[in-house]
Amino acid sequence: MTSRPPRERARPVRWARALGAAAAGLCVSASMLVTAPTAHAATTAPEAAPAPASTTDHAGCRPDGLYRTPGVDVPYCDVYDADGREILPNDLDRRVIGYFTSWRNGSNGQPSYLVDDIPWDRISHINYAFGHVDGDHRLSVGPDGPDNPATGMTWDEPGLEPDPEFAYNGHFNQLNKFKKENPGVRTLVAVGGWAETGGYFGPDGTRVDSGGFYSMTTTATGVNHQGIETFADSAVAFVREYGFDGVDIDYEYATSNNGAGNPDDFWISDARRGHLWEGYEELMRVLREKLDAASAEDGRYYQLTAAVPSSGWLLRGQEVHQVVRYLDFVNMMTYDLHGTWNHFVGHNGALYDSGQDPELADVYNAYDGIGYLNADWAHHYFRGAMQAGRINLGVPFYTRGWRDVEGGQNGLWGTAALPNQNECQPGTGVTVPCGDGADGIDNLWHDSDPVTGNAVAAGANPMWHVLNLENGVVGDYVADYGITDGIEGSYTRHWDDVTKNEWWWNSTTGTFLSGDADRTIAAKTDYVAANGLGGIMIWEMAGDYAYDAAAGQYVMGDTLVTGIHEAFSTAGPYGAAKAETAAPAEVLDVDVDFHGFALGDNNYPITPDVTVTNNSAGAIPGGSTITFDYGTSAPATMSDQSGMGLTHIQNGHDRGDNVGGLDGDFHRVELTVPSWQSIPAGGSLDFTLSYRLPIAQPSNVRVNVGGNEYAVTYDHPREGTLVDAPAGGGGDGGGGTPDDCAAPAWVSGETYTQGDTVTHNGAAYRAKWWTQAEPGTTGEWGAWESLGAC
Repeated sequence: MTSRPPRERARPVRWARALGAAAAGLCVSASMLVTAPTAHAATTAPEAAPAPASTTDHAGCRPDGLYRTPGVDVPYCDVYDADGREILPNDLDRRVIGYFTSWRNGSNGQPSYLVDDIPWDRISHINYAFGHVDGDHRLSVGPDGPDNPATGMTWDEPGLEPDPEFAYNGHFNQLNKFKKENPGVRTLVAVGGWAETGGYFGPDGTRVDSGGFYSMTTTATGVNHQGIETFADSAVAFVREYGFDGVDIDYEYATSNNGAGNPDDFWISDARRGHLWEGYEELMRVLREKLDAASAEDGRYYQLTAAVPSSGWLLRGQEVHQVVRYLDFVNMMTYDLHGTWNHFVGHNGALYDSGQDPELADVYNAYDGIGYLNADWAHHYFRGAMQAGRINLGVPFYTRGWRDVEGGQNGLWGTAALPNQNECQPGTGVTVPCGDGADGIDNLWHDSDPVTGNAVAAGANPMWHVLNLENGVVGDYVADYGITDGIEGSYTRHWDDVTKNEWWWNSTTGTFLSGDADRTIAAKTDYVAANGLGGIMIWEMAGDYAYDAAAGQYVMGDTLVTGIHEAFSTAGPYGAAKAETAAPAEVLDVDVDFHGFALGDNNYPITPDVTVTNNSAGAIPGGSTITFDYGTSAPATMSDQSGMGLTHIQNGHDRGDNVGGLDGDFHRVELTVPSWQSIPAGGSLDFTLSYRLPIAQPSNVRVNVGGNEYAVTYDHPREGTLVDAPAGGGGDGGGGTPDDCAAPAWVSGETYTQGDTVTHNGAAYRAKWWTQAEPGTTGEWGAWESLGAC
């Protein structure tokens, strides 16, 4: 094992413009439960008892683990059933989420993909790409006008006449018009994306470097609270004005790793790395609370979702992903896992690791053979913090590729370095060579270099074009994309039975293209169904295909979406519970906080400080145990550095590598509250963990006091009865003896010497030496010995 992990490039470097192609994409709290008046006389929480959902029992529809804004009657039953599962349209058991982009609107002479091209009867959600953060920190799609595709354009085609009910034209008019006929399909406005995270595109197509998410969520010294408030208020107004069902945040990326995200944004992102995650957390909390308040006012539930990274390198700079509590679901960007930002040739969207990826050679050594550039690893990362049904697997309806590939098996796991490394795109070629991207007819959906105007070679193609290449067909559309060359050699499709991926290899030109066609999509829908995931997210729908027999070529269509719909119509309900076993019926008001993370590449090994705070009216005595789960995305080698005696009581994956997939979802560990130290009412316990690969929030926390096990409010459980600790008597750590509990109350500022006994916050303490410190605050090696709860 190395002393620090290998320094990888941020993934992906997607030099995308607004007109770019596939690359452009991308707790129950105390207020929710009734506090028991005493440790032995609890009342039942309003949302505790499982019961059929009704229009007045919205709390019973809240998904397990989803944060609920205090004091707000959120209408969860508008979207969720009595089990907390999302109510889906079109006979679907799982979500089918498609990104619909603004730029395929026909204005540039290229084939268009308009609202009537969406397969409305086979999907569940549409994410409109993209809105942006404007210079005033507001959600915007630019100024109104006839050339604005979101609110101004019209199309002279049958069926696309503007609906006069709405005060705007463009895609937003059409989306609402078609929703009338398909009322179960939800639309969300996606904000940001690769090209518009740190700025936005003006009406003339030039990029405005406003700072975007970076300046809205942070200042040079901390969190920009006013910017966040302004944005969240504007987001609520936006969804109300334009009829959206929620907001999807595509912030790429709020990570502390330098060099992550769009190189155009490094001027602001790298300078603020130490504040980005804190700002992102605050943004999501504020958005959740304001959307919840709007939902209650409007009687219509507004969703909050996010496109989230899938690379362990990026996620290591996002602490323990504390935002999951605020999100209805996450859309994992499980694509762009390889690309021409480096010279390693591999799959665009691998489902599993194969142990053969040369880019991960050092990573395998550092992480017990576990490779993280695959969807299965990313799923298990998020599964550690949330139920499977709030996780969606992202699939690419496009390719990435290289030319002049050397080595590998039919190009796979070979290398292809750009011959002149001085020509690398910004942000690449720094620590490893940049790649020699496929160009010309192998790069139909190319982006343009903002400096030279030339096509950026990246092997970016919609799936319909790749299938034409496979058939030796030069499509009649290529000139519309500025392509003048023909096909050289032939393209053979290959299948990787370990990663479950297809790729196309042209041995004549050494061209390798990787994307998801029918066989890969079938494997991924099977995976989603078998593992209880919520569904699939598609970037982007315009890459789907159909065969036009009259033209003798593949064109834009809905073949892949149709296959996904067929699979998810019989997949059965998704996983709706966070834990593998039922949560205890009684709940303690206990919070857990993670902090003290190192930044960027220094965050290895990962050693966060953990604070367990007891907000109940009774003490958690010494000798009590605390257990929690963490995801198998990290090896079962977690330890504590505070003498808490952390032990693993369950290893979900203990065979080393993850070739073909991780074996289980959770590792479970146990810690013991030191016998000389309780966690008094209002007090806390601090310790430090150590692990190597990143994990999302440890979850399913249980506190065992004297043989009684409790859930905790930190997990935001769906149901339970809030009680004070200890609700079942003492524990092995014991309560204080009658004499101990008869001791006088501790007095602030008074001096105590060895042997003096006091009571404080529901517990008894004995001084170990001269002290004026507050009992319960000095730690296990401090001046006060805990004698247990009283």
